[in-house]
Amino acid sequence: MTVRVNDKSLAVADTTTLTQLLDELGLSASKGVAVAINDAVVPRSGWLTQRLADGDQVLVIQATQGG
Repeated sequence: MTVRVNDKSLAVADTTTLTQLLDELGLSASKGVAVAINDAVVPRSGWLTQRLADGDQVLVIQATQGG
């Protein structure tokens, strides 16, 4: 199936969870990461069980430090 992550198409397995997607992106263990699926924020406690669906729009935001 295909999902859009930050406006880029990405092919993933039909059973992919949000945690698995973030692992693929190298972000699962990162602090300061927020995720929304179809404009609904998914709390970190739900990442492990949140399954993706074909056509989902995933927005991943990572906080950075700077000044």
